[in-house]
Amino acid sequence: MNSLKVKFIGLTTAILLIIVGLGVWHQLTTERAVFQKLTAQNSRILGETIRNSIISFMEQGENERVGEVFKAIEEESSIHNVQIFDETGRILRSGNNKEIGGLIPASDLHAYRSKNFTSSHDHDGIEYQVRLLPIFNSPNCYFCHDKEQRVLGVLSVHVSMAQLNALQQKGRTVTITTSVVMLLVLIMAITFFILHYVEHPVRNMVNAMTHLERGQFDDAIVTIDSSNEMALLSRKFNRMVDQLRSQIQEMVHQEREIAISREKLSHHEAIEGMNRTLEERLKEIEYLNITLEERIEDIEEANYKIADLAGELESKNTTLEQAVSRLSALYDMGLAINATMELEKLFDLLIRKTVQTLNASTGYILLLDGDNSGLEIGGTIGLPAPLPADTRIPLQEGGISNWVVNNGKPLLVQDINTSGQFHRQSPLGFTRETIICAPIMVKNKPIGTITMANRSNGTSFYQDDLELLSTIAAQAGVAINNAQLYQEQQETYLNTVQALVSAIEASDAYTRGHSERVTRYSLKLATHIGLSQERIKVLEQAAVLHDIGKIGIDLALLHKTGKLSSSDISTLQQHPQIGVKILEPIRFLHNVREIIEHHHERFDGKGYPHGLSGEALCLEARILAVADTYDAMTSNRPYRKALSQDVALQEIRDHAGTQFDPEVASAFLAILDEERLSA
Repeated sequence: MNSLKVKFIGLTTAILLIIVGLGVWHQLTTERAVFQKLTAQNSRILGETIRNSIISFMEQGENERVGEVFKAIEEESSIHNVQIFDETGRILRSGNNKEIGGLIPASDLHAYRSKNFTSSHDHDGIEYQVRLLPIFNSPNCYFCHDKEQRVLGVLSVHVSMAQLNALQQKGRTVTITTSVVMLLVLIMAITFFILHYVEHPVRNMVNAMTHLERGQFDDAIVTIDSSNEMALLSRKFNRMVDQLRSQIQEMVHQEREIAISREKLSHHEAIEGMNRTLEERLKEIEYLNITLEERIEDIEEANYKIADLAGELESKNTTLEQAVSRLSALYDMGLAINATMELEKLFDLLIRKTVQTLNASTGYILLLDGDNSGLEIGGTIGLPAPLPADTRIPLQEGGISNWVVNNGKPLLVQDINTSGQFHRQSPLGFTRETIICAPIMVKNKPIGTITMANRSNGTSFYQDDLELLSTIAAQAGVAINNAQLYQEQQETYLNTVQALVSAIEASDAYTRGHSERVTRYSLKLATHIGLSQERIKVLEQAAVLHDIGKIGIDLALLHKTGKLSSSDISTLQQHPQIGVKILEPIRFLHNVREIIEHHHERFDGKGYPHGLSGEALCLEARILAVADTYDAMTSNRPYRKALSQDVALQEIRDHAGTQFDPEVASAFLAILDEERLSA
């Protein structure tokens, strides 16, 4: 048969048969050699044991016990016989008394004289291992043997190999059975692969070409999705079919027009002109046919190339997947680190993402301190024990980060043991095996390093890992610089606005220091309640800026000593919303604006400016309301004297649940009680 499928399967089967056959032959040969060595070792040990027992009994004068030992040994199924014969071959002792005085087999005597003390032979279809051990004369035996006699006798032990042969046969059966099953599974898998991924798509293409030869264009459309290459081939073929159909339809249409024109025209010259046009069309059709044949040849060549490309694509796909995975991780990391402007979160995110991407056990970021003489910890992961936040690592010889900072370029140490330049023990308290370290640069100057140490799977880092870490370090430098600029911008904004608040309070002796006291009360109350550090920071900013809206209120009204009219009260109540409008351009204060807008709302909904109540108010606004009211009551105002602390606390106690959140009010009262008790 000239089938490619049959040839490929046959060749593969023959190769597998040769490989499996050689493996089985080697396995059985090895097992046979091992069994023979085991038998020889067992016969040697058994013979040595019997000879030592015989010598011991003979030295003690208990010769009759030698016969008992021989009889006991003869009862063992694995031992054929045990004999003692002299150097002439005459049997001196035997487990069978009838054999005493007879001659041993010539093969045993020949083996002894040839000094071949270990041999094997067959007897009654059973293979035996023969062990010969001379029993030498000794001074202890001179009283009953001539001291000139060197050898008193030769111990012959015949050990049956029947059990070991049976065990070997069982192992041989298991090995052959396993090999046959494995061979059948491999052949079936290869056959399925060829039928599904090669023969079936090719058969579909052949059927489609058959329909195309018959002019059945709709049936010639084929869809193959068993592989990308076959899918591309089917799409190209379908496009060719569509183009051919369009050209033929156009040709038929043109022929019809020519026929109609010939019927209408009676003039001979016109008919000749039409004939010439038809001839040209026929030439074009012939050209199309030639083009079609060339395309079919291209398809056949593509079929041959598909098999060659398949192997290359598989290896390239593996490399591409690894590259895409790393690029994807790098892209995700870039998005993540550019989404945060807080340095602590940025360091934590950088370390976690980098350790995960590079499969490292330990990672850390170190930053240069103010005078560039040491390093401070920016973030760590995987250390054996946490380090204090103020830990400082000096720049000194033998340090990885010291080398990277001084040279301004990344470093790869695949094996720390082969590098005498660097210390094996890290100042951070762990043992380094393999390390990559890259400088974090801002404006072409190193500000610190990012280090990955010890692969999780025990392998070493390589050059591509170092290149990836260098890319991450470059991103980290930009992100850290942006975060520092953002923090500086925040501080500038806050300092500017806080200066405005201080200017307002400085113009009024009655409100001087009000924002500072409200901030202090608010932070104590928030810490007592258990707010997170992030929310406490937002509350601190809101407490400092809560009266910023009074910039938009007339100073005369703020300093008015007489009774306020309803219009005056309405104007004063606008200051929370004025403050929100003032802070609206500052985007990072969006959470602060909500607290400032609601700090005059009441828990029962009777406050201003929106009349919100209960849980509709954020907890920070409820805290600020209590702190602001308490300081207002205990401070002098143009229209009244300051209330005593006891009166102010009683007011808060009385209005808990109406003006104030009862839980917040209770916590505030508890704080002040503790302060008075400890005073």
